[in-house]
Amino acid sequence: MHGLNIIVCLKQVPDTESPSSCYRIDSGARRVTPIGIPPVISPFDENALEAGLQLRESHGAKLTAISVGYRLSKAVLMKATSAGADELVLLDDAAFAPENLDGYGTALVLAEAIRKIGKHDLILTGRQAADTNAGVVGLYLSEILGTPAVSFAQKISLDSNKIIIERVIPDGYEVIETSMPSVITVSSEIGELRSLRLKDILDAKNKPLLKWHAEDIQLKEQIRKKLVMEELFEPTRERDCCFIRGKSPAESGEMLAVRLLEDGIL
Repeated sequence: MHGLNIIVCLKQVPDTESPSSCYRIDSGARRVTPIGIPPVISPFDENALEAGLQLRESHGAKLTAISVGYRLSKAVLMKATSAGADELVLLDDAAFAPENLDGYGTALVLAEAIRKIGKHDLILTGRQAADTNAGVVGLYLSEILGTPAVSFAQKISLDSNKIIIERVIPDGYEVIETSMPSVITVSSEIGELRSLRLKDILDAKNKPLLKWHAEDIQLKEQIRKKLVMEELFEPTRERDCCFIRGKSPAESGEMLAVRLLEDGIL
């Protein structure tokens, strides 16, 4: 399958292992701000990158990684080229900041960038983003590009000009065939991204890294949010602690049972 071109879409998100105390909720601005949290590639998108690398190894494909955002970390996203991607495209512009883009807007930008990249046979995304968990960009992207889409892939294989996908469903999986080009959202069952070797990290510095701004792509539709957040607030948490004390453990247990019955818990 000579000349196969694969594009993997990656999103930079705050480190998903960070505690909730590191986030600040601004109800007035309807914004969640991470405080002192380093950026990472969304783990779901790392699943998609691993799927692309497996296909690249099997079929000799060219793999391009692409990311949209503002003030993107080159060091973080170069993990893609360190893992084996052939080139990295960063769409970095204030117009692409999170407050300016929803899932549809992100898909619009990705679609125009993919058109600029040129020939592509397969576009891979994560099943959802680790920060919003929306899971819509891949499907929007297929609609804008006019290509088939398959979601929740746990295995992808190629046969001539067909793509064969095992798609996760609640009670197992189903097998779907589609043509090229197609958009596939990859599920975590496909496996975690491979470990990086020091040699590959050093070699990644010599791979192509393209940085495009808003004026470098020809958007056919004005970017504006279609999803409007009406309200954002931190839920109120109240605790009412009651100590049950008896003269003996047996008496304490009996008093606890009575209290649970009175409160309608038992």
